[in-house]
Amino acid sequence: MPHDHHHDAGGPGRLAPAEARRVTGIATSASVAVAVILVVTKAVVWYLSGSVALLASLADSALDLTASLTVLFAVRYAAEPADAEHRFGHGKAEAFAGVMQAIFVAASAALLLREGVQHLIEPVAIRASGWALAVMVLSLVLTIGLVIIQTRAVDQTGSIAVEGDRAHYFSDLGANLAVMAGIAGSVWLGWLWLDAAVALAVAVWLGITAWGVAKGALDQLMDRELPDEERERIRHLALGDDPRIVDVHQLRTRASGPLVHIQFHLGLPADLSLREAHEIEVGCERRLLAVYPAADIIIHADPHGEAEPHGAEFFRAASGPDPEH
Repeated sequence: MPHDHHHDAGGPGRLAPAEARRVTGIATSASVAVAVILVVTKAVVWYLSGSVALLASLADSALDLTASLTVLFAVRYAAEPADAEHRFGHGKAEAFAGVMQAIFVAASAALLLREGVQHLIEPVAIRASGWALAVMVLSLVLTIGLVIIQTRAVDQTGSIAVEGDRAHYFSDLGANLAVMAGIAGSVWLGWLWLDAAVALAVAVWLGITAWGVAKGALDQLMDRELPDEERERIRHLALGDDPRIVDVHQLRTRASGPLVHIQFHLGLPADLSLREAHEIEVGCERRLLAVYPAADIIIHADPHGEAEPHGAEFFRAASGPDPEH
């Protein structure tokens, strides 16, 4: 069959909503669990040590917990079935969460940039107690494990919300690495500028990451078309091996969290009966659902060569150079 390729690829629409919810649920639950562990650990160590630096780190982890809870609820809501008030589903909840995470990551990048510049101008020897270092190592290990889980979830579902949460924890990872580099630089090498250099590099990388997350989320909110490769795959699946299908035109697609919306016109011979046309449309839909089980599909049949132009010109013009009839 011509549609047997790329079945294992991930991305919006490729997993049934229930399966997408399970995969993203594991990642978001792990995110909340890591945040809770770090908040509790830092609170205990701060109480025992009285360290102001640890108090600041505790506040940062509390913010992480709030962000992770937001993503947890967003991905669950996004996978909820359509209802009377939201007939296209709730997928865009993920995009809203992605925008929020992009803002968090951009703020982290700005703070790291400020700290990096300040330490570059006035290098400071970093002092760290054994407790503080132990908390930092714990945070590093847990965050690396979490990022691995989140990366798998993003690869499978293309979740914008989980991708944003991953970027958020990458910012924590970068901050921890900058502090550890500062400790190593000042204690072992005498390079007081090392933490500043690492912080600046991480800040630039986080800024680029925040832009990527924001762009992906805004693309969904603005109903941007799926990539050309996906559109061509959809066209290929729609045509299938059915010789009665003349063409596929006015193809429009968009992603919405774990869902995709696909609609197009199907050019069919004018002498087919309504029953035959319906049978062809159902076969076409089944081929698409086999690859995109979370797709909302609308197919309109046109009698090839005899259909007059119809539909609002405003939207037909946006369909590009597809054959019309």
